[in-house]
Amino acid sequence: MEQSYEEEIKQLQQEIEMYEAEQEQCLRSISTENGKALQSIVKTVCSQKGRGDGVLKKDVSKLITEISNMETDLGRQAKISEIYLSECCVKTLEKSERKTIQQYRLSGHCHFLSFQVEFALTEIKDSDIFLRKVTELNIIVDGAEFKDLGAFVSSVEETKSLFLFFRTLRVFSQRCDDRSRTFQYFKDKYPDVVCLPEGCRAEVMTIQNPRLTGYTMNIYWSISVNKEGVVTPKIELLMKMPDQAQQMDSQNVMETAPVCFRSLLMIFGVEASIECLIKTSISEM
Repeated sequence: MEQSYEEEIKQLQQEIEMYEAEQEQCLRSISTENGKALQSIVKTVCSQKGRGDGVLKKDVSKLITEISNMETDLGRQAKISEIYLSECCVKTLEKSERKTIQQYRLSGHCHFLSFQVEFALTEIKDSDIFLRKVTELNIIVDGAEFKDLGAFVSSVEETKSLFLFFRTLRVFSQRCDDRSRTFQYFKDKYPDVVCLPEGCRAEVMTIQNPRLTGYTMNIYWSISVNKEGVVTPKIELLMKMPDQAQQMDSQNVMETAPVCFRSLLMIFGVEASIECLIKTSISEM
């Protein structure tokens, strides 16, 4: 029995040695084959890298050219529209084969007025047609003139009329800039007669002869915007004189002066009409 067990043990040991030899041979074969495959992959990557450097350089050069062209085009559009963007951020909220929703944030300025606009743009694909719609709109305008825009901005946010906002902002800003430049021009030209109590961007310019105490001519230049985006400037003259002088006003200057000034505006325009008032005041000095 013992001899029989010893023979079986020897036989099992021989079989184990044989299987170990086969396993070692198999591992060597796998290692050799994989090594050749890895070497081939490395050679391929290296060769592609050599060719890819040139392609990458071409792609970068093309990208730089495209960016430069876009910046030139953006600068041209900003010069025409007078709306300059300082920030533009886009975030995708939802994306599928049929529907895409992106959130935009734009910051910039138009003349004196700074603005920030946030809106969501929903794009729906219907067959081969893409339908785009502004679904959310929030607008912030920072400037002394905002009080004239408040009701209009609220209306635009309700109707989601993004294009109307930018179109009206451009026209409104131009009118405010015209008023500011005109007021500042006369202040610089006639510093002893012209006063801007609230600065050149406000609505009021005062004309006063320093030798005629209590006599002033106030020009009120307002710029209103209705809900449809129609910008309407309005210029009025208000006379002020001492009570005693009003009692002696036999020619009703207080009442007729504003009417005459409106007639001047219709015939000669804003700057010539204001110049006429100032020279009339100076002639009394």
